[in-house]
Amino acid sequence: MSNVESGVEVLSARDVPLGGPRALLVRRTLPQRARTLIGAWCFADHYGPVDATGTGMDVPPHPHTGLQTVSWLFSGEIEHRDTLGTHALVRPGEMNLMTGGYGIAHSEVSTPNTTVIHGVQLWVALPEEHRNTARDFQHHVPEPVRVEGAEIKVFLGSLAGSTSPVRTFTPLLGAEIILDPGASVTLAVDTDFEHGLLVDSGDVRLLDTVLRPAELGYVPCGTGTVTVVNDSDVPARTILLGGPPFEEEIVMWWNFIGRSHEDIVKAREDWQAGSDRFGEVEGHPGSRLPAPALPNAVITPRGNPPRR
Repeated sequence: MSNVESGVEVLSARDVPLGGPRALLVRRTLPQRARTLIGAWCFADHYGPVDATGTGMDVPPHPHTGLQTVSWLFSGEIEHRDTLGTHALVRPGEMNLMTGGYGIAHSEVSTPNTTVIHGVQLWVALPEEHRNTARDFQHHVPEPVRVEGAEIKVFLGSLAGSTSPVRTFTPLLGAEIILDPGASVTLAVDTDFEHGLLVDSGDVRLLDTVLRPAELGYVPCGTGTVTVVNDSDVPARTILLGGPPFEEEIVMWWNFIGRSHEDIVKAREDWQAGSDRFGEVEGHPGSRLPAPALPNAVITPRGNPPRR
């Protein structure tokens, strides 16, 4: 659904089990039929708050190609292990960014002391010239800034005078914005960027378009400021994403991003065969996650609809 008058397109989420049919249920707003990417952001999962005292999150070792993953928590703690040998914790307000160009694998398990798990998992598509880049892992703890009744943590790019040092392969913006009850904030943004505002909690207005929890509001290029208003009597938490339009078409299937059906077939074959392309995740007690069966059709490239 979209609000043409304000220029904001409202994208609703769908529920998806993460890691298997009995795993954590997440709300996915990207990709979907109406929009594949916002800048190079190609995937947005939003989960919780859910009780993690029973099973929590337990995603066995699984592969990635052609992308960067961004993990950002609101509450809880997740143990990350990957084939670089990284053993790190994902904590609220701390960003972990993993690069899986040619191939990487990792596991994600909530820690035993986690009682509530709540956050977002985001993917960034790598451009053609970098999509086979080497594995990498970066960690960043942004310093909060206060602007007009809002607390802002910039984990990628620049906003409100705060700049993240984290390296990306295309210009990007990623920030958590928490608005006080009834607060309004107007932020200067790059006119060459398209933006998406994902609402975690509270009813907010983005450029006068109402967004409710789990909805994502899309704003096309050409906007120099965004105004977000919290219409709730409690704090409202949002995630602002942005970047210049990603002009390449991509093929997304399972945990792989490529440019053709053949790219996906090869990546799946390599994972199933235990190829060195993905390496081994040390320290996870369980088995690797097997790849699902390929569809009985050619997986076709996808891009965004023509710009308005």
